Order: sequence, then structure tokens, then C-alpha cells
Amino acid sequence: MNKTNRRSFIRRGATAAAAVTAATIPTAAAAQAEKPVKKVHYRNGRKPDKPPLFNGTVSYGNLLFIAGVGYHSEGDIKVHTKAVLDQIQQQLESAGSSMEKVLKCNVYLNDLKDFAGMNEMFQGRFGAEPPVRTTIAAAGGIPGNSLVEIDVIAVI
Repeated sequence: MNKTNRRSFIRRGATAAAAVTAATIPTAAAAQAEKPVKKVHYRNGRKPDKPPLFNGTVSYGNLLFIAGVGYHSEGDIKVHTKAVLDQIQQQLESAGSSMEKVLKCNVYLNDLKDFAGMNEMFQGRFGAEPPVRTTIAAAGGIPGNSLVEIDVIAVI
């Protein structure tokens, strides 16, 4: 290969490499468009008048976080668990998700003796492939006299 052909070959290779690089590296505008955004999902769709202590439902990109939900009325562990799961389902659906899209679930029991009753109501609520779960008995009980509190992480 003579000197002229070699230079031409190197130039064509460099041009092709630059074109491939430009096509595969996203531009700054494309990177900004893909950046996840934090969104608070307010109950009744209305932002409160003053800042709340915490938000109950927040999404970040396609992840949805629902804060601990308890039940603050009379009833046994089955009544409490069903009510909490019903409320979580409603929050998931209003944010564009579902029980089947829950990835992680934390269950806090007021008393570990309620584990079997909670499991009875929990069984099947998240579809055929339930999320990973951690269950603990909270020392000192659950705030508001709930027998159970549950929080979840889901995808939208």
C-alpha cells in the first residue's frame, strides 16, 4: 500500500469511527429528556395548602413509592390487612400502576402472633408472582393503633 492510499484509508476509517460514535452517544438534549423526574401523587389530585410532614405516594421515573398505610378502626388482623391492601391497590391504580407491578413490600405487624392471619389476607393479592417482602413486628407497636402497616415500591 503506498503512502497516498494509506492516508486515504486512515481518513475513511476515522470518518466512519466518528459517525458511529456520533450515532451511539446521546446528545445532551436526549440525555436531559431521559432524566427521571420526581412527581408527588396527591390524594384527590390536590396539593395541600401547607407542606405535609411526608408524601404518601411519590414516583421517580417509572418507580412508584407508597408510604406505610395502616388501618385505624376496629377489627382483627384480617380486617386491618384487607383494608390496608385495598387502600394500597387504590393508590397504585390512581398513579397508573397495579398490585401485579409491586416489586418490594414491607409489612410491619403490631404483634408477631398476627403473622398467619396477615398472610391469609395477603395471599394472592399481588397476582401469580408476588413481590419480595420483609415482615417484622414493630417494637412499641404501629402508630395510630393499627395492627399492620404496609409500604410498597412498584413500577408504573
